[in-house]
Amino acid sequence: MFLWVIFPYMCLCLMIVGSIFRFVYRPKGWGSKSSEILEKRLLRPGSLMFHFGMLAVIGGHVMGLVIPISVYQFFHISTEFYHHVLADTIGGLAGVVTFVGCSLLLIRRIVNKRVRHNSTPSDFICLGLLWIVIGLGVMQTVGYNNVVGPYEYRTTVGPWIRDIVLLHPNPNLMHTVPVLLQVHIVASFILLASIPFTRLVHVWSAPVGYVARPPIQYRKRYSVHE
Repeated sequence: MFLWVIFPYMCLCLMIVGSIFRFVYRPKGWGSKSSEILEKRLLRPGSLMFHFGMLAVIGGHVMGLVIPISVYQFFHISTEFYHHVLADTIGGLAGVVTFVGCSLLLIRRIVNKRVRHNSTPSDFICLGLLWIVIGLGVMQTVGYNNVVGPYEYRTTVGPWIRDIVLLHPNPNLMHTVPVLLQVHIVASFILLASIPFTRLVHVWSAPVGYVARPPIQYRKRYSVHE
């Protein structure tokens, strides 16, 4: 009852109320602090892989958790095609790309002295939680589904998520869910609860111009000879 009813609503309330509070009372802190001027070699591939991969991962979660399985059956999309092609192949590839990108960003923030000294504890918490959540998701999709066998989460986790949104939670749906997937879900809600306190708050601002944005241009005040 606590894990699958009380805890999700606690995290969602903290995310919503905290985000509103930060937007109203700390508007200047709304966004993601750019560290591109400090280091770009790892930032560029890591950021691109993470953000584009995350878009694909979010799309996959919408397909698997928001869209009922009856819709796939109506369009004659077989269970084998969904799991082996959509979830395992495409979803697994997107998860691996996102995980590699997140790993590069985390390594950059730890290893590079300039970036590390200009980071806050919330920056490390943010990337650490992302790394754990994405890693658990990859282990479930690429590891568990290929070693143990594909798990049909569209009949358990999907309805449970939709019932949470509709304010009619059914914790019994989560009893048969594999432990690895349960841990992934709990970690995901902790990540959602951390949004108002980290740079992740910028997810509420659509970065429409990010892809076409030119890199930050800067030059030294004096030449080398001076």
